[in-house]
Amino acid sequence: MKTRLSMLLVSVMVMLVLAACQSADDTASDASASGDEGAQGGEGDKIEITYWYAWGDKIGENNENLVKMFNESQDRIHVTAEYQGSYDDLHAKTQAAFAAGNAPEVTQNEIASVAIFANSGMTEDLTPFIERDDIDMDDFIPGLMGNSYVNERLYALPYLRSTPILYLNATLLEEAGLDPSGPKTWEEFEEYARALTVEGERVGMTLPVNIWFYEAYVAQSGGQMIADDEQSVAFNSEAGVAPVEFWKRMNDEGIIKIPTGDEAGDTAKQDFANGRAAMTFSSTADLSYWLAMADEQGFELNTTFMPANETYGVPTGGCNLVMTAGLDEEKQEAAWEFIKWMTATEQTVYASEYTGYLPSRSSAVESDVMQSLYQEFPQYEVAVEQLEYARPRPMLDQYPEISKILQDEITRSLINEDSSPEDALNTAAEKANQLLQ
Repeated sequence: MKTRLSMLLVSVMVMLVLAACQSADDTASDASASGDEGAQGGEGDKIEITYWYAWGDKIGENNENLVKMFNESQDRIHVTAEYQGSYDDLHAKTQAAFAAGNAPEVTQNEIASVAIFANSGMTEDLTPFIERDDIDMDDFIPGLMGNSYVNERLYALPYLRSTPILYLNATLLEEAGLDPSGPKTWEEFEEYARALTVEGERVGMTLPVNIWFYEAYVAQSGGQMIADDEQSVAFNSEAGVAPVEFWKRMNDEGIIKIPTGDEAGDTAKQDFANGRAAMTFSSTADLSYWLAMADEQGFELNTTFMPANETYGVPTGGCNLVMTAGLDEEKQEAAWEFIKWMTATEQTVYASEYTGYLPSRSSAVESDVMQSLYQEFPQYEVAVEQLEYARPRPMLDQYPEISKILQDEITRSLINEDSSPEDALNTAAEKANQLLQ
């Protein structure tokens, strides 16, 4: 059901649609098209559809490369790929374009936003296409499917998916006399951070306040973010307080560094790259970047699970592919053929090898290409193995706003001596529950 928040966002974004669509032209795929056996056009005609995606660099190259490969694989459909910035940018522009009647036929939804788009009527139910074409849904890895269904209907297929993992400067760990395979528990993590800290030179980890990481820590403590009935939050429990108390204690001791502000994530990356932090949490999607960076900086890079408290646990992340609603039959078929092709085994293997994102199909994991990659670079396999402990992200319409409230309150608690983690989370819960009710 649409919330007032969703409706307000759509109406505001309508006013920005012209600028949004103009910026979408900044990066478009120039590949020429070919069609597909599932979409019917007039003789000699190509069905033109547009695909919007988030993020540049290796991730953007992957999207552009795959679109070019699709266009060259058949002669009936031409897809134009257009870069839209971050996930937030992409979502805002898609909502605005949909309201204005010129949305892309295929786009990405960051997984926590799948339900917002589906419940607002902006994306198409893919269940009939899946059933008609007898897609083997059992081949999709179960740990990655939690954010694909809305009201028991399939609205999205896994595409570029990730989990947070622990990245280690194994060279610094060995110099400190630590096992380079890394810590396995919170207690060991604290010991590692203390041993790796050199006053004025290095900390164990630079850790930005990131709700994705917080979700992982809550899961590791046996808790959850939202109550089962979805009428209230659950993060102000003992399991939700424990991570903030853990971070605050290490930050106060000076064995981790918690940057704040919009550049906090960049600061964490720079500190790890330059050896000012010996460990970092980051997406598996960053693996190809970190392998190249470690080689350039002259250190050995290891990866491992995020450490366990009561158990291991991580949220999944990344994006799914969706079809926008209201397309005519010809465009629908073209959009579906593109989505089906992009999420097939061969393309899943390509994207995972190129970027470091998780392969979303078991057949991709078991392929010769991925098995050879894991043998050569075992760092890639860590996230796949960690999927055993993966959870979907909350998909409530209000969750983006709840996340912002929670991030602000956690940050306030960490930098303000007079604010306890318990008080901060209770304040966040009170504000969040007002949104839910």
